[in-house]
Amino acid sequence: MTNSTMPSAALLAWAAKELGTDVSVAQDASSKAHAASQPRENSRVWALGRPDGIRFYVKVTPKPVMYERETFALRHAVPALGAGHGPQLRASSAAHLALLLTAVPGAPLERQTLTPAEELRAHRRGGALLALLHAAGELSGPHRVQAERALQTAAEGADKRLRQAADRLAPAEHKLVRDLAAQLRDLPPLPLAFIHGDAWHRNLLWSQHLGQAAWIDFERSRFAPAVQDFVLMSCGIWADRPDLRAAWFQGYGRDLLPEEQHALKGLAALDAVNCLVWGPAHDDPAVTVRGRRTLDRLMAGVFA
Repeated sequence: MTNSTMPSAALLAWAAKELGTDVSVAQDASSKAHAASQPRENSRVWALGRPDGIRFYVKVTPKPVMYERETFALRHAVPALGAGHGPQLRASSAAHLALLLTAVPGAPLERQTLTPAEELRAHRRGGALLALLHAAGELSGPHRVQAERALQTAAEGADKRLRQAADRLAPAEHKLVRDLAAQLRDLPPLPLAFIHGDAWHRNLLWSQHLGQAAWIDFERSRFAPAVQDFVLMSCGIWADRPDLRAAWFQGYGRDLLPEEQHALKGLAALDAVNCLVWGPAHDDPAVTVRGRRTLDRLMAGVFA
């Protein structure tokens, strides 16, 4: 999916200068712009073509912090995935909040119809690549402090989210979310990592031809407890496909520790409330359904 708005002349001129040749906006079905059905601000992404047919992507992020996070990730962590398993940064422009990226084989996993066996293979490889990303980057100094405070920061936002949700939650659901959020403050130290921050099947590419996975979109990457990278999949496709979850963690190299599983429930509760605020406000039933379903699973005690 290509972005419906054309890039500015200044942005195209910058990309052409960095590539040393003329470029044009390409019609490319694999161009990955952030979809509107997410509770977040969207980046803009365009596929660019050179006269020799080689494709690149130019991405403009909505906030400086996202630009800084993705630039850091592409320079210091994504190379650990290996060639073809993540985009390479050709150039960046703080003035445009823009990144010029190489193309990566494959298409988002959510857009593909695969055999069950190939789905398992894709999730296994996605988990294995995420393990490499989690081990990348130097976890010391302010990075370690940031990671160690991440759950506390998440818990501190619970009351604000619940106030915004108002009567969209029953009293018992309000209590459950408050209790789970409070428990995030009291957990023992959890395994820390350099997380993707938006790890789910919209950002996991799969090439059927190559049998190869790749991760894209690192604007929410940061140092944090590793478990924070499993919230979206746990609240999404894994709810119906425990076999995919098992394949993922087989590739990742370990399953969640009991304390990580407990943290996951608290993080999922916060994600659910966020969805129940954002979905109705933006007329997005898919996000609303995700939040409602997660809360129902947590209330029933079947979230895993």
